[in-house]
Amino acid sequence: MDLDRIRSAFPALDLGVAHFDGPGGSQTPRPVADAVAAALTAGLANRGSVTEAERRADAIVVDARAAMGDLLGADPRGIVFGRSMTQLTFDLARTLAAGWGPGDEVVVTRLDHDANIRPWVLAAERAGATVRWLDFDPATAELDDLEPLLTDRTRLVAFTAASNLFGTRPDVRRMTAAAHAAGALVHLDAVHLVPHVVVDLADLGVDLLGCSPYKFLGPHLGVLAARPELLETLHPDKLLPSPEQVPERFELGTLPYELLAGVTATVDFIAGLASTHPDRRAAVIESMTAVETHEDALLARLLGGLGELPSVTVHGRPAHRTPTVLFSVAGHTPRAVAGHLAGLGVNAPASHFYALEASHRAGLGDDGAVRAGLAPYSTAEDVDRLLDGVRRLSDKRAGQL
Repeated sequence: MDLDRIRSAFPALDLGVAHFDGPGGSQTPRPVADAVAAALTAGLANRGSVTEAERRADAIVVDARAAMGDLLGADPRGIVFGRSMTQLTFDLARTLAAGWGPGDEVVVTRLDHDANIRPWVLAAERAGATVRWLDFDPATAELDDLEPLLTDRTRLVAFTAASNLFGTRPDVRRMTAAAHAAGALVHLDAVHLVPHVVVDLADLGVDLLGCSPYKFLGPHLGVLAARPELLETLHPDKLLPSPEQVPERFELGTLPYELLAGVTATVDFIAGLASTHPDRRAAVIESMTAVETHEDALLARLLGGLGELPSVTVHGRPAHRTPTVLFSVAGHTPRAVAGHLAGLGVNAPASHFYALEASHRAGLGDDGAVRAGLAPYSTAEDVDRLLDGVRRLSDKRAGQL
C-alpha cells in the first residue's frame, strides 16, 4: 500500500494526531465526504422513475447495495440499511422472536458488544424463551466451546466475528456449522471484522451479518447482510403503504440517500487502497489482503513494545485477532492513561466500549481499560508515539497524574 497516498486523502490526519480510536469509528477520506455533499446538493426526492431527482435517489440506493455486496461477498438483494447496527439488530430480534415461545433457546456470548446481546436477551425474555450464555476464558479472551450449549430447541446463536474489546476472532465457520447442525440460525456481529480482512458471507456460512460503515472509513449508519431467500421468510413490523419487497420491507422510513452515496464511495475507496483491478470485488479482495498484512505488522510492533514495559498489562491473548489491543498501566486509571496520551496527540480511549459483559468477566468492571486499534492509515510512527507515551507514563510514580 502507498501509505502516503492513502493518508493524504484524510483531512483529519493533517492535524497531526495519531488515531488509535478506529474501533469506535474510523476517520473519513475526502472522496466519501465529497460524495455525501454531492448527493445532498444534486437534487433528491423520494425514490421513483419520473423526475431526475427521483431517479437519482433510486440509483443511489441500488449502487449502495451493489457496493456493500462487493465488500461483503453478498447478494445486493440481501443488503438492508438502517440507522445503526444496534437498531437493525433490535428490529431483527423482534421479528425473529415472533416465532419463539417457551422451551425455545437462544445463545449469546459474554464476549460480545452489548448490541449483539441485549436485543436477543430482551426478545427472548418477552417470548418466554430461554437465554443460554457462552462464556470465555478471561486470561486468553477465547470463547468456550459452543456445542455443549446447543440443543434441538436452539433457535438462534448470536456471536461476534471479532471482539471489539480484545480483538478475539472466534472460528466463525466451525461455530456456524455447529449451530446449523442443531437447526439454529446464526447472527454474526462483524462490525469489528469488516474493517480489517476480506469478508465473504457465503464462505463464512452465517445467516445474518451486521456491520457499520463508519468503522471502515464510511458514514454513520448500519448494514444487515443476509440471503434474500431468508429475508423473504421474515415479516417485520412496517407501515401499511411501505414496500413489501425484500430488502425494502426491513427499512423503516426514507433512507438517508446522502449517506448511501457515501457508502458507495467508501467501498470504491477501499477497493483502490492497493489495487487497480477493474472488477470491484476483486479489487476489494486485493486491497483488504494488503490492509491485513499492513495492520498485522503494526500489531506485532505494538504488542512487542507494550510487552517490554513491566508496568503494562495487555488483556487477553487470543490466538487469532484483529489489530485491537486492550491494556492497563499499573498505578494509573484507564481514564488517566487515555488523558495522558491525548495530551501527546495520541487518541487511544478508555472504556468498556459497550462490551460490558466482557469487561466485567475480565475483571475490569465498568472502567474497562485503554484500547488501541489500528486502521489502514496507521503508521509505524503512530505506534512508536503511543509506545513512547505509555513508556513515559509507566516510568512515573503511581498516582502522579
